[in-house]
Amino acid sequence: MKTLPLTTTAPDLASWLDANAEAIDAGQDLAREILPRLGRAGLFRIGVAAHEGGVDGTTVDAIEAVASVASHSLTAAFVFWGQRTFIEYLLQSPNQALRARWLPTLLSGELAGATGLSNAMKYLSNIEPLRMNATPHSGDGASAGWKLDGKLPWITNLRREGFLAAAAFDHSDGAPPSIFAIPHDAAGVVRSDDLDLIALRSSNTAALALEGAWLDASWQITADAPSFLARVRPAFLGLQCGLSIGLARRALAAVDASSPAAREAVEDEVAPLAHELDVLTKRLFDGIQHGTFLATPAALFEVRIGLTAVVEQAAHLEVVTAGGRGYLRGQGGTARRTREAAFVPIVTPSVVQLKNQLAQHRQNKAA
Repeated sequence: MKTLPLTTTAPDLASWLDANAEAIDAGQDLAREILPRLGRAGLFRIGVAAHEGGVDGTTVDAIEAVASVASHSLTAAFVFWGQRTFIEYLLQSPNQALRARWLPTLLSGELAGATGLSNAMKYLSNIEPLRMNATPHSGDGASAGWKLDGKLPWITNLRREGFLAAAAFDHSDGAPPSIFAIPHDAAGVVRSDDLDLIALRSSNTAALALEGAWLDASWQITADAPSFLARVRPAFLGLQCGLSIGLARRALAAVDASSPAAREAVEDEVAPLAHELDVLTKRLFDGIQHGTFLATPAALFEVRIGLTAVVEQAAHLEVVTAGGRGYLRGQGGTARRTREAAFVPIVTPSVVQLKNQLAQHRQNKAA
């Protein structure tokens, strides 16, 4: 699948994002519009097999699609990441009935998919314990299932109009941790008000609490969370890296569009930074395409950390070359991209957590 810019593949969406990027970042009035617009543009179908309702392609194509949206609005790309990652969970789930039931509305953008597995990914890397608990509910047939309790403090794409949220659960009976798809309208499922973020405010980001919610096996994405998480982690982090790639490309494009004097002043910094972005992007795509990150997650962590550093430097260079104009509202998005860049290092797993993981990995390797 050939990668083309959003202005070519979905010009109406690109125009809408450009016109509303500031409002999407700073307010919540347009929060309900983002997901349907991305769905109508067909973006959620990229990298999904045609027989599943997609347009074929690979995960790399999906990452490029996330990057293309991020170059216009990181908020919209963050929503895209959450939706496409949840879709990936269903694609890799052994629960065929769950996939058949919900995949069509997820691909169309009619229903939101929220990836509440950030806690689980940190659990997989021994960063923190699981925050959710499942207690078996004895019974026969339809009355058998689990009582679910716990709270996740930060999940994106918890759309008020309806969502499914993925979360991993410890089992009180000693069974392996499992992952459930949690429907928004199940009894005992409580969504908080939107978190009071300083940016990305239209991303439908809120806390989710389960208070004695009950679900049966039809909602179980997998009964073996550890192996499932290891399998989906490359896509989880790879799609997340699309946020950095798109934002860095857009900031460097803004530098390139600045005055000749400004470009000349930073030329020695821009060229190696653009090269580093290309190198890291290629490493990411090669690792995803060939499956090498499955066995070497540390290599993926290094790419994610490297891309975060590139975003920070690219945003700084945009500020430098924009000058005072960039400090004015409504002047090309420089200030917004600076806020967006500040968010990249704290997306779970954060850069601090990844660096600690790499340090532990090196210690273990040395031992």
